[in-house]
Amino acid sequence: MPEIATFLEPFAPLFRRVQSRHSLERYVTGLLTDLGRKNCDTISAAVAGTSTERLQHLLTDAEWDPLELDAARVRSLLQKSPKDAILLLDDTSFPKKGNRSVGVARQYCGELGKRANCQVVVSAHYVADEPESRAPLHWPVSTRLYLPEEEWANDPGRRERAHVPEEVGFETKPQIALSLVERALEWEVPFGLVVADSGYGDNPGFLKGLEERKVSYVCAVGSTFGVRLPEEVVAAEEAGTPPYKGRGQPPKERPAPLYTAKEMIESVPEEAWRTLSWREGTKGTLSKRVVALRAHRGTGSPHHSTTHRLVSTAEEGWLIGERPPAGVEGETKYYYSTLPANTTLARLTALAHSRWSIEQFYEDAKGECGLGDYQGRRWDGLHRHLALVMLAYSFLMLHSSVTSEERAGGSFSPLYET
Repeated sequence: MPEIATFLEPFAPLFRRVQSRHSLERYVTGLLTDLGRKNCDTISAAVAGTSTERLQHLLTDAEWDPLELDAARVRSLLQKSPKDAILLLDDTSFPKKGNRSVGVARQYCGELGKRANCQVVVSAHYVADEPESRAPLHWPVSTRLYLPEEEWANDPGRRERAHVPEEVGFETKPQIALSLVERALEWEVPFGLVVADSGYGDNPGFLKGLEERKVSYVCAVGSTFGVRLPEEVVAAEEAGTPPYKGRGQPPKERPAPLYTAKEMIESVPEEAWRTLSWREGTKGTLSKRVVALRAHRGTGSPHHSTTHRLVSTAEEGWLIGERPPAGVEGETKYYYSTLPANTTLARLTALAHSRWSIEQFYEDAKGECGLGDYQGRRWDGLHRHLALVMLAYSFLMLHSSVTSEERAGGSFSPLYET
């Protein structure tokens, strides 16, 4: 397809050799075919003008940096994307047999819904801040493999065999996600806030990291997520340290009471709940019963002083509760957000449900672009494959049949009209 060659032309300077540039075009073409599985063997058998050896060389020995390719792709996409965006963070898994491929371990596999042998990658994803739209522009920013601690990060032999860089140590998924946020900021991705699921929202270090970076967020949280009431936080601060009575250790200032998200939401009267709709889904209008109240994210016990390492009280934000519509059974869900006090409930609800774009990316990239089909064992080979998959997916997004008029009043202009 000449469109693929035109799309790839700006990235050619990142590949020093002519053969690497040719292999780039052949590999991306193969990722865009309707092959059931997309790896060096199947692509070379289906796409003319290449071979398994040439494609493997592209993924392991050719001179190019996948991070540089990601950055160049993001710069190109930003020129054609709305300036108001949301950064979505999530992870996905690839079931694998054996245990020699980098990062493969027995861990929770979302694709299978259970613990199994798999690789897990964490991703950052751009989506236009149009949460009510059925088709907002969205594309991947960057991704990185999660390296299990005992099985991989602390095993020098396996690291060496899989070519894991020395500077890559063990990081939790939330820590990797924060590094992807840093990368997005460095690349000047114009996101106004981060949206993530409870795997990240329930991690205090992750939320603190976003707050330290002055990044607003809307994150799903669990029922035991800790919050403090604003009026009780003020009262505790005004009360200060209890007077010393001359016996034992001097008393220390105590934090305000800590409540769980479930306790707080269940205390809200029924008349405060509202039924809200946020967009049209494939099965009709999406709606829930929603309520929100101002609260401080908090950790720690009232038995500890405010200076104890386990005690923290963040700035005031929103605790959001969500239930199915009247007459429909389902569990209550919870979210926490640092958006300002004047944010509407409708806005909070729509943002909380904007994660579907990254889930769609995972589904489509696995089904259409071979996201989980890499069969090599090396760290560099996997990340090169991921970079090329994201490049192919970005081509599909820009070469879609969606017209610029359908994109937020013409704010999106695709590379090619179809």
